[in-house]
Amino acid sequence: MSKKHNFSAGPCILPQEVFEKSAEAILDFNGIGLSILEISHRSKDFVAVMDEARAIVKRLMNLGDDYEVLYLGGGASLQFAMVPYNLMKVGGKAAYLDTGTWAAGAIKEAKKVGSVDIVGSSKEENYSFIPKDYKIGAEYDYFHCTSNNTIYGTQMKTFPEVETLMVCDMSSDIFSRQLDFSKFDLIYAGAQKNMGPAGVTLVVVKKEILERSGRENMPSYFDYSQHIAKESMYNTPPVFPVYASLLTLQYLEKNGGIAAAEARNEAKAKLLYDEIDSNPLFETFCVKEDRSLMNVSFKLIDETKKEEFDTAWKAAGINGLNGHRSLGGYRASMYNALPIESVQVLVDVMKSI
Repeated sequence: MSKKHNFSAGPCILPQEVFEKSAEAILDFNGIGLSILEISHRSKDFVAVMDEARAIVKRLMNLGDDYEVLYLGGGASLQFAMVPYNLMKVGGKAAYLDTGTWAAGAIKEAKKVGSVDIVGSSKEENYSFIPKDYKIGAEYDYFHCTSNNTIYGTQMKTFPEVETLMVCDMSSDIFSRQLDFSKFDLIYAGAQKNMGPAGVTLVVVKKEILERSGRENMPSYFDYSQHIAKESMYNTPPVFPVYASLLTLQYLEKNGGIAAAEARNEAKAKLLYDEIDSNPLFETFCVKEDRSLMNVSFKLIDETKKEEFDTAWKAAGINGLNGHRSLGGYRASMYNALPIESVQVLVDVMKSI
């Protein structure tokens, strides 16, 4: 069976090496005669996996011991609630930037915990741009933003200077570009968009910001401090997704780290956006300055060409190009592991229509 060109928005494409090593571990992990799927999470073999999975994140992000790294269940959607439970003070309020469906989901959950101010929104313009004219003062307990919007194809190119804590959902572009990660007090990301299989969520948090909310009856699982105290094993962790995420990050590290990944991602994005801009049959949904390097959402200008285009890209072995059901059109997700050769196949199909 030939490998498809996988533009799926998530679960995402992963390096072939990660698939192979994961498959080996499912049959026999570390030569111990047991599968990674059946070993105890308290065994020395898996404890070593968890320790390195946490350590490699800080190396890649150039963060010190003032940060903790956690691998949790529940997806990024659980973090929509965990963030305000931990960071919003009793009687306090938080600032949120509304840039898409997932940002709106985070706002909805935060409102169940306390007061929320939406400091900027592009909802009325179908999330076609990133709001920029806003200020975040010290009256807020924290500011929450979503770095990349998978559905609409927008991405924050810069982050504001704030007078409070900064929280970012980086689910769909984590480890894809160089950032000063120390600007953020808390980062979370569902692994399945760029760093591993579904089933685990990465949380990177500055320790000193915790246990200040004044909430005495917070559910134990919601408390980041509980997870830190148990070294990310408050309950049985998602063993296999953590291991596969570690393999993905090791692959990233040995292939030039985030800087090299960013260069590859910029080249892929330029290749596809140049074709969209020069081809009169296609256009993007968002403004040019906010275009995402990870998710290119676009549409046909002439819908009579849809059947021809759909037939052509499927025949070329392309998978996952359909746009999100809420937006329509097409979406090419170009995560770290997608080779530029796959993007060239798509561009060639677009030229042929």
